[in-house]
Amino acid sequence: MRVATTSIPAAAGLRCPPLLLPFSPCAASPRSLRFLRLEQRCSMSVVIANYSCSSSSSSSSGTLNVGAVNVASTGVVGKNDLLIVGPGVLGRIVAEKWKKENPDCQIVGITMTADHHDELIKLGVVPTLRGSPINKFPYLIFCAPPSRTEDYPGEVRLAASNWSGEGSFLFTSSSAVYDCSDNGFCNEDSPVVPAGKSPRTDVLLKAENEALAVGGCVLRLAGLYKADRGAHTFWLGKGTVDSRPDHIVNLIHYEDAASLAIAIMKRNLRGGIFNGCDDQPLSRQELMDCVNRSKRYSKKFLGFTGSDGPLGKRMNNSKTRTQIGWQPKFTSFPQFLGLTD
Repeated sequence: MRVATTSIPAAAGLRCPPLLLPFSPCAASPRSLRFLRLEQRCSMSVVIANYSCSSSSSSSSGTLNVGAVNVASTGVVGKNDLLIVGPGVLGRIVAEKWKKENPDCQIVGITMTADHHDELIKLGVVPTLRGSPINKFPYLIFCAPPSRTEDYPGEVRLAASNWSGEGSFLFTSSSAVYDCSDNGFCNEDSPVVPAGKSPRTDVLLKAENEALAVGGCVLRLAGLYKADRGAHTFWLGKGTVDSRPDHIVNLIHYEDAASLAIAIMKRNLRGGIFNGCDDQPLSRQELMDCVNRSKRYSKKFLGFTGSDGPLGKRMNNSKTRTQIGWQPKFTSFPQFLGLTD
């Protein structure tokens, strides 16, 4: 049997030597070796599934395609190691920033599927499927959305079982839980939507309580955005939207949400509730006027045509900023678009 060596890309920064994989050249159709275990002399052992290779008429060498990667427990966890449940857009930015501050740490990401495991490895995140046995981590952030599960509070409870009780456990929630729909002002101490009034906020508040019950903290984020993602790109794609234009929306850039999450985790706090937003709430119309003025986008937003429905809220997080010692890089959406001095 021939032996091929491969290694996770150096950019991943995983403290592991090259892996030795026995294989033979593939024939016309790919082969798959399920659950091939690769013992590594490091703090993690990796299980690679969907191992396949292909050959061409001019070469007999195989090509390794790494599929689902699971992390198995070996009992070694560093003091700054981080577990990310739901390493999507926000979770990946958190991972990049955390790695810069803690270059020797390990970062593990729990996912529902193996669809993006290769991308996570390139970022230095060791991916593992939900339900795989892993160690307890001193730092844990839950970024998974409620749309992927029927029992969102249960997912938070499951995630909490992977927290060692040291460091920090942070659950990212939404400012939607605040009971305000008249464009009024809201802060960290404002009342939340009463139980039973909204199925969406019921789920979020129950999930928050799961985190708070074990000493975790909650970060209620305003609308997340970046250049190619957010409410503005959704509405821009529609052109015309049947919603009222005077509804106030609150925003926070993904980079700022990540930096705030990390600042909170570094404080090692217990049971805190924090808000994440920028300095300038905008009406829907004001937001899309900024998009049209910026000339950054090839499309033009045509307008909002609705006149009914609830209004929004004007978020403030000065209490969070004072307690955590944090300020956003992008203080407003117009600033992000380069429309302010």
